[in-house]
Amino acid sequence: MSQAATEQQKTSATSQGTTQAKKAKTPGVFRSFLTYYKPQMHLFVLDIICAVIVAAVDLAFPQILRKLTGGLFTQGAEVIFQALGFITVGLIVMYGIRFYCRYFVAFWGHVMGARMESEMRQDLFNAYERFSFAFFDKHKSGDLMSRVISDLFDISEAAHHGPEFILIGAVEIIGSFIIMWTIDIPLSAVLLAITAVLVAYNIYANFNMRAVFTQNRVRIAGVNSRIEDSLAGVRVVKGFAAEELEKRKFAHANEAYLESKILMYRAMGRYQSAIALLTGALYTAIIVVGAIRVANGDMYAVDLATYALYITVFVNPITNILNFTETFQKALAGFKRFREVLDAVPDVEDAPNAQPLTVTDGAILYKDVCFSYDKEQDVLRELNLTIEPGKTVALVGPSGGGKSTICALLPRFYDIDSGSITIDGQDVRDVTLKSLRSSIGLVQQDVYLFDGTIAENIAYGKPSATFDEIKDAAQKANIAEFIESLPEGYETQVGERGSHLSGGQRQRIAIARVFLKNPAILILDEATSALDNESEAAVQESLARLATGRTTLVIAHRLSTIRNANVIVTIQDGKVAEQGTQAELLAKNGIYAHYYRMQFEGGFAALTE
Repeated sequence: MSQAATEQQKTSATSQGTTQAKKAKTPGVFRSFLTYYKPQMHLFVLDIICAVIVAAVDLAFPQILRKLTGGLFTQGAEVIFQALGFITVGLIVMYGIRFYCRYFVAFWGHVMGARMESEMRQDLFNAYERFSFAFFDKHKSGDLMSRVISDLFDISEAAHHGPEFILIGAVEIIGSFIIMWTIDIPLSAVLLAITAVLVAYNIYANFNMRAVFTQNRVRIAGVNSRIEDSLAGVRVVKGFAAEELEKRKFAHANEAYLESKILMYRAMGRYQSAIALLTGALYTAIIVVGAIRVANGDMYAVDLATYALYITVFVNPITNILNFTETFQKALAGFKRFREVLDAVPDVEDAPNAQPLTVTDGAILYKDVCFSYDKEQDVLRELNLTIEPGKTVALVGPSGGGKSTICALLPRFYDIDSGSITIDGQDVRDVTLKSLRSSIGLVQQDVYLFDGTIAENIAYGKPSATFDEIKDAAQKANIAEFIESLPEGYETQVGERGSHLSGGQRQRIAIARVFLKNPAILILDEATSALDNESEAAVQESLARLATGRTTLVIAHRLSTIRNANVIVTIQDGKVAEQGTQAELLAKNGIYAHYYRMQFEGGFAALTE
């Protein structure tokens, strides 16, 4: 068996073992949800106590009224007036306690739910930060945003209202039923039979609605994705006058969501109307049967009146619990989507015994490297490449040949399928991701600046940097003079994605960021291909200064930018096709020479003259 195959089996076995271990530790959905109550247990307990008190007061009033109606209120005006003061004070105290408990449930109960939502949101964001590029290649940003906002809001509502409705409902339902049973058993038997039908229908309807609510969550994520995509690409939309196209694309996603909502509301309409019908049947049966029993002398009218009061206490919590179904179903669908992310195993993570990377010289070796994004079509095929310490190696070749992939595998943005990549003899899979990526600086064509100040963006890779360090990095990147000419200097806001700056300015701020990071290894991924000649000259000077003394990988389509590279490597079909200095490759008259003639002796030269 080849070494590459052995490596592939080793990587696959390790990945499978990690996945199985994590799956074995993953708790069930319900148990997982309950863990978020633990930090809020003090609020949860007090919320339960207050909910029970509210339910107890609601149960007590009809019984108090029954006792007074059948006892004290029959003893004449004088006795009634003598006792009325005590009764009034007692009721004020009772409902004063109920007021406070109701306030606690309404306020602190929601605070408890909001804190749980906040903790889940942090866990979800932390999970996003663990994943490699492969995860984000497969998931749309709008869908990931929907999980953070819409799904977690529904979960928060269920976290608070669920225990409240269920606990208060259980106390009121059981308590009122026991009292009603003591008042009249035959009437309570009728009540029990109709309630059983009500509960059975609720279970059946809930089961059928689950798929509808899950589909609704997916569709709203689609709407969010469509909005995010259109807004992020607004300059392209405007540049191509494609507003109508974007409107049609959004209308399609919006219509799909509307259809999902209609299906959801149809199911809810059937459900709630059926519940209302059964509730009406309950009231009708109680009145009819109760009237018959009073007429036959089997029941007193005052008992029937009291029974009717308890019917309201009995039915209201049932109605609340049944109406809570919508919130519960949304929360269940949302929490499952939440757990999908938390339970997903990152495909790139630290090995169990990973050690910090120690860069001594900066020698890089790609040995028999194979890689595929989809595990079907190889992008790199047993690639071998040696990069000597402190040298600048330029990668050239056709688009899709594997140049950017080679650079993305070094900091483990993706993991190789087989083979090995080492830095000073240390396999990148055996060192910690933090130390590996801290040792590598990356400057790309598409620079991303965060919405904040210039100083904050330069210091992004080193938040603890002093102002003098930030200024020094800006000087080295040829951007200090421009920054200092601005009214607010380093405190100037760059705008979303650096929209307030030109391409060359954004690029030099990105270079200053890497100067401040001071990595041992540098990757330049077509860092000047989108710039004009003047900006490119300034950026090239900065890059040359940045690359001094560092092992550097350069990807460039403009061959004029890599003339001084120590080694030029031509990548074709996922392999090294040829390598050498520019003079050596031109003398070979191979692939590189072909590209060179295309740029400098053909159409490009004619266009630029």
